Amino acid sequence: MSVETSAPSRHLLAHLVCPVTKGPLTYDAPNQRLISAQIKKAFPIRYGVPILLVEEAVPIDHNDGSPPAQD
Repeated sequence: MSVETSAPSRHLLAHLVCPVTKGPLTYDAPNQRLISAQIKKAFPIRYGVPILLVEEAVPIDHNDGSPPAQD
């Protein structure tokens, strides 16, 4: 496994919450990100480290977690 795709530990993931809502985050392993369904944003995971900075979060599509379509 490369450094860029290393996953955070399950113990760490169990204790992380959304920095905005303090609600749960869902781990999206294939895309290496944590999703906050409440605010419809995804926080990246880089080198196995979750980046829980609001300015780093990207909007997601409500239905499937993918980025929103560009108009």
